[in-house]
Amino acid sequence: MMMLGRVREVKQSVVHLRHLCHNPQRHIQDLELLKCFKSEIQFELSSNHFQNAQTGSLGDFVMEPDSLSSKDVVLRRKFDSGEEVAVSAILGPPNYEEGTVFPRDAFMKVCVKKPTLSSILQFDCGVHEETDKGSDFDIYNAYYLRSPTFLKPSNYRGPLFSTLDNELQHALKEYLIVKGIGVSLTNFLLHYLHKREQEQYVNWLKKGEAAFLATEGSLRQSVEGLQ
Repeated sequence: MMMLGRVREVKQSVVHLRHLCHNPQRHIQDLELLKCFKSEIQFELSSNHFQNAQTGSLGDFVMEPDSLSSKDVVLRRKFDSGEEVAVSAILGPPNYEEGTVFPRDAFMKVCVKKPTLSSILQFDCGVHEETDKGSDFDIYNAYYLRSPTFLKPSNYRGPLFSTLDNELQHALKEYLIVKGIGVSLTNFLLHYLHKREQEQYVNWLKKGEAAFLATEGSLRQSVEGLQ
């Protein structure tokens, strides 16, 4: 059985080598792609794309455990009164603005819950870079939810935010600022999300490099095994 297994491995190696011999251009392309991976990794590790950005701070918020594979970031704050504020943010589309440090805006969702009530105030917001102060946010929608389960798309959540009185729109934004959703926090979110995306990109590049190196190693072992 061991001999049959060895014969099978040799046959597979021969097929692999013949394939490479018949496709030398493919092998050259793989080597060029490997060089690109190495060059891109070196460039990203030696670059500080956001060195001129304002990093901000979490303030009184606490970040939930994060991982390189996750797309969003979740922050929580609890007041002495028992009131809770939860923030989730994720990178949005490119902004195409000239002279900005960050290439993308961010989507932010803010939920406020009173300690004695099951209802929730939910705000859908957009965070964008501002050259004079780092960043700012706009409210797209504001909802009053009777309970956390009141999230069905068919349920009425209230009028569109853009149809509200301008003074009321401004008052709701000031309300969020009082809850800690200020410039420092939005600066932190933009910086953190972009830095993490860069780390995820470098991690992906390293995995690609490792895959090509493993292929090259397998080829060398196949050649040595046939000698």
